[in-house]
Amino acid sequence: MLPERVVAGIVPHAGWQFSGAVAARVFESIRQKEKPETFIIFGAVHRWAGINAVYARGAWATPLGNVEIDEKLAQQILEATPQWTANEPKAHSGEHSIEVQLPFIKYLFPQAQAIPISVNPDARAVLLGERIGEILKNHNRPTVVIGSTDLTHYGAVYAFTPVGYGPRAHEWVCENDFRLLRLVEQMAVSEILPEAKQHQNACGAGALAATVAAAQVLGAERGYLIEHTTSYDVLPEGEFQMGVGYAGMLF
Repeated sequence: MLPERVVAGIVPHAGWQFSGAVAARVFESIRQKEKPETFIIFGAVHRWAGINAVYARGAWATPLGNVEIDEKLAQQILEATPQWTANEPKAHSGEHSIEVQLPFIKYLFPQAQAIPISVNPDARAVLLGERIGEILKNHNRPTVVIGSTDLTHYGAVYAFTPVGYGPRAHEWVCENDFRLLRLVEQMAVSEILPEAKQHQNACGAGALAATVAAAQVLGAERGYLIEHTTSYDVLPEGEFQMGVGYAGMLF
């Protein structure tokens, strides 16, 4: 089931062999409904904590060609959110959560531009999403907001094995993911960050919260889960010992 009009989406950002099919399905679903000329991509923060970094000028390279930055809209966002954002391209160096989305955009929307924004998992995320939603309400260029996050990271490598290993642990990962996804479906913006902090079920909780906040301002009333899976479901190896959850959603 898809919304009649798409204003935002959630995609995972792991290696394409694990999560690429979910991300591709989200972008293709957008293509079936909309013709966005710009994507605002909220990314997870794995490295440069403390700054919500806008990549405001130039382009990002992909194997399919460059994705140009929507410099005019990026500047408008910076001017409207000086207390929550900064123009800091270096913050995106070595960060993959936005980078892996751009080839999908280049392939399905060859002329579309993008605005990468890394979003920390704190109170600024919701405020930033709301402000950008307000900007887009009065914006005459078709734009879709994308949030990039993976879900529960389970296993010894992540120092997170609350129920051990085996089938019950895999089931627990899915339950932990859906605890968060239900809140997202319900647009419970204020509950997303506390939930992710308490149950460790989103590495990009700031990006997720900002996306839901923007979608709500843009008129979305609920989220639509397109697909959920885990890295273990995609590539099972023996008894379950580790896995990461992935979800694709539309608003």
